[in-house]
Amino acid sequence: MPEDKIKEIADSADMVVGGYAFTKKGGRIAVLNINNPEYAMVLSLEGKLLETNMEPVEQAFVMRIWEKNSSLMEEDNA
Repeated sequence: MPEDKIKEIADSADMVVGGYAFTKKGGRIAVLNINNPEYAMVLSLEGKLLETNMEPVEQAFVMRIWEKNSSLMEEDNA
């Protein structure tokens, strides 16, 4: 993925934590590893894993980030 596209995703994300961009889209949360954008995850708004191509260790890491920081999503604080 081109670097300018990654920057665009990160800039438009609702939250960026630990190198992951979290973006609310269509009733779901899209998560992109901005350091390695081949890896992504989709969560429900409740934080349930819906789909991913991340390795299990990375999945667990992202889920911990989500659990600790989900309340900080921009829309929740507006």
